[in-house]
Amino acid sequence: MLTLINTNHMQPPIAPVGLDYVAGAVRRAGLEADLVDLCLAADVDQALREHFDQCRPDLVGLTFRNVDDCFWPSGQSFLPELKRCVAQVRENTDAPIVLGGVGYSIFPREIVALTGVDFGIHGDGERATVDLLNELRGRRHFERVAGLVYHENGSLRANPPAWPRDLSIPTDRRSVDNATYFRLGGQLGVETKRGCARGCIYCADPLSKGKTFRVRPPAEVADEFESLLSQNINVLHLCDPEFNLPPQHALDVCDELIARELAKRVRWYAYLAVTPFSAQLARRMREAGCVGINFTSDAAHPQMLATYRQPHREQDLARAVQLCRANGMAVMLDMLLGGPGETPETLAETIERFKQIDPDCAGAALGVRVYPGTPMAAIVAAEGPLERNANIRRHYHGPVDLLKPTFYISSALGHHPARMVRDLIGDDPRFFPPEEESAVAGSADPHGDHNYNANEQLVDAIAAGERGAYWDILRRLRR
Repeated sequence: MLTLINTNHMQPPIAPVGLDYVAGAVRRAGLEADLVDLCLAADVDQALREHFDQCRPDLVGLTFRNVDDCFWPSGQSFLPELKRCVAQVRENTDAPIVLGGVGYSIFPREIVALTGVDFGIHGDGERATVDLLNELRGRRHFERVAGLVYHENGSLRANPPAWPRDLSIPTDRRSVDNATYFRLGGQLGVETKRGCARGCIYCADPLSKGKTFRVRPPAEVADEFESLLSQNINVLHLCDPEFNLPPQHALDVCDELIARELAKRVRWYAYLAVTPFSAQLARRMREAGCVGINFTSDAAHPQMLATYRQPHREQDLARAVQLCRANGMAVMLDMLLGGPGETPETLAETIERFKQIDPDCAGAALGVRVYPGTPMAAIVAAEGPLERNANIRRHYHGPVDLLKPTFYISSALGHHPARMVRDLIGDDPRFFPPEEESAVAGSADPHGDHNYNANEQLVDAIAAGERGAYWDILRRLRR
């Protein structure tokens, strides 16, 4: 028996798609699984107490979706909340605890050590969780469980990450109360693949999901769409880091959705790389029901694009926006400002070029979250001791610890970089400007920017009936 617990409390609430997938895999293997959703619980202590009064599981699985809000002005870590949740679970059951999720998989050893849990699963949880349950019931050969982090002879051991080449995920999304999440959150997520072969210097996806593209069968993706539609959920967001990579997979998924005529019943959004993005793919995405695209744009200045290791150029950004307009899809360009080598001149040029490109909206994110094991971390290390690095920004004291929200903002932008960005943007309503950084982590005002965590504008709009990607809802509110 497996008990799964959703520890994510972000608002608007995001349905825990990973728990839906893991619960489906456990049941498909002939085992039992249930779920305690603390995001929807009015009283966390009571929800845990009532569940474990009635249930004696063999294993308790906690999902940890986000290490922090990845947002420089607030710099809010979710690790203290995770530690509290582990302690609350320990008070109610002696069952071993396993951690999983994207946030966990970025720091697998560190978070097991920090929280004191029994196990962690680095990577895909579906097969690994089933294998762990079987080992707990059998000979406890934990070295056989892919991705498992576990204690042995007073030290932590870590098996190679669970990144199976053949990716097949249960499609019957009925373990989570998805209808409530849709009502309160405005959208639900679906994965069409995992892993990323790109080389962006800052990205943590290769750490958590692997450095190769592992695609699902398009028919399986369409089956999942239909399962959610049968629950009256008709606005979805693809969780893929870049839906158009590899390009043929994106076309194949669209073709399957078109063949089943699902565009008549569902609207969906996606994240895309700026290149490759063809007229053919834009047309097929729209025919398949896509209504909005968020492009990983980062910058428009050639120097900064090269720094971030982005293959696109300014003309590619302009063409992507034009293709979206021609096919009736809303378009957002995500900027990443303040990286290595950023100057007032490169910053001004990027913002001016984005204005000329004219997306429906643009997110001006300031500060690069530094994750260990990324090229960004190597760049920072090469600049000298972290504690004396003028480019490092953080809201905590003591030694620099990349497990905590730690950001890079080029010191060439001065002591008030957010103010500089806001002055360059002016009153242009297409931009979500950064807020001024706060002296207290978690206390930045979310109004006006596009930090989705605890954004009251979003919560209120969704309660009033808005549905869709959060950037699109915020864009419509401004309009």
